[in-house]
Amino acid sequence: MKLLTDFLPIILFFVAYRIHGIYTATEVLIVAAILLMAWQWWRRGRVETMTWVSTLLILTFGGLTLYFHNDTFIKIKPSILYVLFAAALLFTHWREEPLLQRLMGGQLPAALPLSFWRRLNGYWIAFFLFGAVLNLIVAYAFSTGIWVDFKLFGMLAITVIFVLFQAVVISRALPQEAKDGDSSA
Repeated sequence: MKLLTDFLPIILFFVAYRIHGIYTATEVLIVAAILLMAWQWWRRGRVETMTWVSTLLILTFGGLTLYFHNDTFIKIKPSILYVLFAAALLFTHWREEPLLQRLMGGQLPAALPLSFWRRLNGYWIAFFLFGAVLNLIVAYAFSTGIWVDFKLFGMLAITVIFVLFQAVVISRALPQEAKDGDSSA
């Protein structure tokens, strides 16, 4: 359910683009992002940091797109978001607890070494920087229609492949007991 709600603004953006074009799609994206924030607040009593940041960027770059009637602003928004994510991960990379460890640590065994978390953190930094550059290439080298398709389908596919890669990396790093389901209990 969370995945659907997180992707709903992008899906609505895609549909609105296909029906009415980039400016209506941008308006729909702005409204959808605000509604997602409201839904998170209503459902959980708080709004996730990622939603705050994404919505702020959507409001800023979507607003600039509409004000100047220039789709370049909305096209660069994903790259800026990816760079911000990479910067946040990089900022904590050499600390005692990298950001990724804080975000995922409770879901994995505590015995994983710091070197593992730094490597995983580094993979995510590289992924976000790759996504930022790739988005800019598609935004500037191709039509808006291709960029919209890429934004929904291309980045989704790339993200799924990357997450599967991460699952393999994580599974190889898990202690044998965690892989076996800790049969001593």
